[in-house]
Amino acid sequence: MTAALNIAAATADVRTLRFDGAPDGAGPRAVPIEAPIAFEYDGVGYAVMMGTPSDLEDYGVGFTLSERLAADASEIESVEPVEVPRGWVLRIRLRGGARSDLSERIRLRVSEGSCGLCGVETIEQVLRPLPKIERKHPVTRAAIGCAIGRLEALQPLGHATGAAHAAAWCGFDGALRVVREDVGRHNAMDKLIGAVARAGEDIRDGFILLTARCSYELVEKAVVAGCPLLVTISAPTSLAVERAQESGLALVALARKDSMLVVNDPGNMLS
Repeated sequence: MTAALNIAAATADVRTLRFDGAPDGAGPRAVPIEAPIAFEYDGVGYAVMMGTPSDLEDYGVGFTLSERLAADASEIESVEPVEVPRGWVLRIRLRGGARSDLSERIRLRVSEGSCGLCGVETIEQVLRPLPKIERKHPVTRAAIGCAIGRLEALQPLGHATGAAHAAAWCGFDGALRVVREDVGRHNAMDKLIGAVARAGEDIRDGFILLTARCSYELVEKAVVAGCPLLVTISAPTSLAVERAQESGLALVALARKDSMLVVNDPGNMLS
């Protein structure tokens, strides 16, 4: 049985079974809300994602930018979150120029079957060339360590549930400027990108820190956004490394309070 605590979390009645001989227990536990979130562009369905229904305007802008349906936030006219039975719909309107590629992208999505990717054309679209990261800025290990140490205190959903990812935009001095959370790591990243864009900030003026496995999609989202450095607390996949190298993204993995792995540093940003 679940009951709503707020838009981000609910409670579930659970039992705690102990291995150490201490008394077992029972009671409510916070769990993150996970719900279908549909993306609709100019009245046409595009995708349905599973995520936490918080910061939905940020999510709509960030997802649109990550999908390259708009070049920047100015091409997004509006994002309207609408609650529907058992989920949410994000009704997004694009400005004139951004609409031209939408029908082709929707056609491509229709060709993606539940079995995976269908056809060479689709594979080529998934691995489209990435823009090159041009702007570099020195970042010290102390700044990254500072950001890692500060992030833990800014994850209310994570603390309450133990089941949410966080994405943070950090200044080059390690200060945390924006933090977003979601049950899905991709969603948290899109929310962060959208929040930074909606605030009129330039994401190139800092780096991104993620509490997640470093998959290639997260690398690509960072690159498309223009961020010069991505730091993750877990290890990267082979394709994540390859895509970072192709684009010139500085990539740090297994970032902990005592050490980190520099996976890619083409501009010698890190010291």
